[in-house]
Amino acid sequence: MELTAKERMAIERHGMAEQPPDLRNRNFEEVPYGYTPEEAVAEAQRCLSCKKMPCISGCPVEVPIPEFIALVAEKKFAEAARLIKTKNVLPAVCGRVCPQETQCEGVCIRGKKDIRQAVAIGNLERFVADYERENNLMEVPRIKDKNGFKVAVIGSGPSGLTVAGDLIKLGYEVTIYEAFHRGGGVLVYGIPEFRMPKKIVEAEIKALEDLGVKIFYNSVIGRLYKVDYLFNIMGFNAVYIGVGAGLPIFLDIPGKNLNGVFSANEYLTRSNLMKSYLFPKYRTPMIVGKKVAVLGGGNVAMDSARTAIRLGAEKVTIVYRRAREQMPARAAEVHHAEEEKIDFRLLSSPVEIYGNEEGWATGMKCQRYELGEPDESGRQRPVPIKDSFFEFECDQVLVSIGGQANPLITSTTPDMKVNKWGYIEVDDWGRTNKEYVYAGGDIVTGAATVISAMGAGRRAAKAIHEDLMKESDETISAGVPKVESAS
Repeated sequence: MELTAKERMAIERHGMAEQPPDLRNRNFEEVPYGYTPEEAVAEAQRCLSCKKMPCISGCPVEVPIPEFIALVAEKKFAEAARLIKTKNVLPAVCGRVCPQETQCEGVCIRGKKDIRQAVAIGNLERFVADYERENNLMEVPRIKDKNGFKVAVIGSGPSGLTVAGDLIKLGYEVTIYEAFHRGGGVLVYGIPEFRMPKKIVEAEIKALEDLGVKIFYNSVIGRLYKVDYLFNIMGFNAVYIGVGAGLPIFLDIPGKNLNGVFSANEYLTRSNLMKSYLFPKYRTPMIVGKKVAVLGGGNVAMDSARTAIRLGAEKVTIVYRRAREQMPARAAEVHHAEEEKIDFRLLSSPVEIYGNEEGWATGMKCQRYELGEPDESGRQRPVPIKDSFFEFECDQVLVSIGGQANPLITSTTPDMKVNKWGYIEVDDWGRTNKEYVYAGGDIVTGAATVISAMGAGRRAAKAIHEDLMKESDETISAGVPKVESAS
């Protein structure tokens, strides 16, 4: 029986059961258990099916949210997953790591007075994607006949996978070149197992391969091939660059070069991609600190801190120069870190890392801050408090204060424009100044979210299709037979 709006409003939001903190902080199993079918249906019934549907405009890839939630309410779980995939090729991923609280759920009518009462869109997306996969209900969608065009995608992160998924369905021959030995980009090297199980990413990539996407691993474009080589020798008609921004930034303070000081990128890559979290099954070289300091307040900092505690650290301290409410990390990740007994030193910034005679980090000196006037970001600027210092012991420091553009591709493609920070310049649809070269994700914007990278990939796929189809039409109208490829 159809519920009235009043009856829907009376239903409280359903949270997901989780591993207890004292259990999960010593294992790498996923923290939330996910919804049961009964919980998913009950949560779906909370949706009011608003006429204006603000949740769709709040989604960077415009998933038809009310429609898929209505299918969940009818217990049509696999159908709901397939509907999501018409817009989002990675629903199981997005259901886990997207910041729904600032996107689709952030504009949900039910969450206007209290964001905690918004419909749990992300949880429902995760549920239907998992249900489809775990019950072997995944289907290979119908794709269009091959159109004769070849597209190279550099990088198999969220942006590259989205471009590949959209274009393969339109009849393109798509080849992904991935620098690492596994696909997924930041989804596998940057996000820990307890937040994003590797099997989830593997299943999403296999689904693309089933559609016909080819993936070549250990292929570092810029070294193995240059962009022009992909056009002139390998015969690609378009190239999409989605390599992320994986070059770490370090603080310029005394002690930055001591042993035991790592970028969060390297630390998480060793743990996640090289499987040190499965030691001793995988004997990956990994220095395990006992007293670990993590510098930064984003999701990567939370991932690093929570990984350190799971690898055996006795104490983990996060040092962040702003206040808690200004932390860019998702509220859920901060909450989980606090539950796992990670110490937060807020409104603090390191000024020196101490070391011993053997060159190993032994401690840190920090300065206290207070909040001043807002800066260009709109957040209150942290201002140092004069002569206000404190010290603490640490034998490992994980630096997570952001990344920058890796220059490997841009330096070998000198005719492609970059800005003063080294990020590729594009128009609103991902077009670079170089003909038939497109880019999106962190290599354009700097560090951002998975779903924003996917949104950029979706827009670029539309631009690639529009540009190549226009070329095809012009060729035909000129009386020249259409070639099957440019090789």
